[in-house]
Amino acid sequence: MFDKLEDLVIRFEEILSELNEPTVVNNQDRFRKLMKEQNDLQPIVDAYTEYKKCKQSVDDSLAILEEENDEEMRELAKEEMNDSKARIEELEQELKILLLPKDPNDDKNVIVEIRAGAGGDEAALFAAEIYRMYVHYAESQRWKVETMEVEEIGIGGMKSVNFMIAGSGAYSKMKYESGVHRVQRVPETESAGRIHTSTITVAVMPEAEEVDVQIDEKDIRIDVMRASGNGGQCVNTTDSAVRLTHYPTGIVIYSQTEKSQLQNKAKAFALLRTKLYDLELQKKQDAESEARRSQIGTGDRSEKIRTYNFPQGRVTDHRINLTLYKLDKIMNGDIQEILDACMVADQNAKLANMEE
Repeated sequence: MFDKLEDLVIRFEEILSELNEPTVVNNQDRFRKLMKEQNDLQPIVDAYTEYKKCKQSVDDSLAILEEENDEEMRELAKEEMNDSKARIEELEQELKILLLPKDPNDDKNVIVEIRAGAGGDEAALFAAEIYRMYVHYAESQRWKVETMEVEEIGIGGMKSVNFMIAGSGAYSKMKYESGVHRVQRVPETESAGRIHTSTITVAVMPEAEEVDVQIDEKDIRIDVMRASGNGGQCVNTTDSAVRLTHYPTGIVIYSQTEKSQLQNKAKAFALLRTKLYDLELQKKQDAESEARRSQIGTGDRSEKIRTYNFPQGRVTDHRINLTLYKLDKIMNGDIQEILDACMVADQNAKLANMEE
C-alpha cells in the first residue's frame, strides 16, 4: 500500500508542475483533466502527509523517552506518542478506503426512474412522494432537477417518472437508492382503516454521454405527435411530443414535457442513451462475481431495499439493518444519514473482499 502511496505523491507533484506550464494552461481540455486528477489525488496525499507526520511524531517521542530524565517531559512525550499512534490507526483505515477502486460513473449526473409497483393508486401516490423526497434532497445538495418523462394519475400520483439530477457526485450518492421501496400505511382511500403494503421500484442510472453509447439511426423509429394532458396553451395544438422506439431492445421513450419538438427529441435521446448504457452496466455486473453483485448499490433491481412504515414513523433499510424513527424528515428529503450508512457498508464490504 505504501509503495502505491509514494507513487501517487510523485504523480501529484508532477501534476502541480504541469499545471504551471503555459502550454497546459492554454490547452483547456488538458488543463481540466489535470485539475480533476489533482482533485482526486488531493485527499489521498493530504491523509498520507498527515500519516507520515504522525509516524515522525512517534519516533520523536521515543527518542525523548530514551534520552530525557525529566518526568514531566517524559509524560508529555508519552501523551504525544499515544495520540499519534491512535491517529495512525485511523489514517491507515482512511487510506485503505481512499485507495479503493473508484466507480468511473461516480462523478456523473443521474437519471432516476420511479415506477409504481404493487398497490394500484396507493403505489402511484407513494411514487409521487418518493419523487418529491428526491427533489428536496437534490435541492439540499444544490443539484438541478429536470423532469424528462412522467405519467400521472388524476389524484396526484405518478405511475412512472423519469428525471435527471445534475450535480457534482450525484451518482456517487444516489446509486444506493436503486431497488424496491415498500410503504406500509392506511391509504386515504381505505375506509376500514386497514394497513396496506404497496411497492415502487427505483432505478438510478448514470447519465450517458454520446461517447458512452453509439446509437445507429437505422435502429430507431422517431414518431412525432401532439402532446396529451395538461401543459399550457401550445401543448395540444402542435406536434411537439416525441416517441422513440429502439428496435434491438424494444425500449420506447415518450417525451412531451417541453413545448419544443427539438427539446423533447433531445430529452428522449438523452434518456435512451442512459437506458442503453445502464443495460450494458447491468450485463457487466451480472457477468462478474457474486461478491461484486452483492455489494450495496450494485445489487438486483428487484431487491427490496427499504420499508417506510407510517403508523410507527420508521424507515428501515434492509441491506444494512438500519432503522430510523424520523419518517417525516426522511420523506422531506433528509436521507443523508441513510446514504452515508450505505456508503460505509459498501466500503467495508469492498475492503473485506480485498483482504480475502
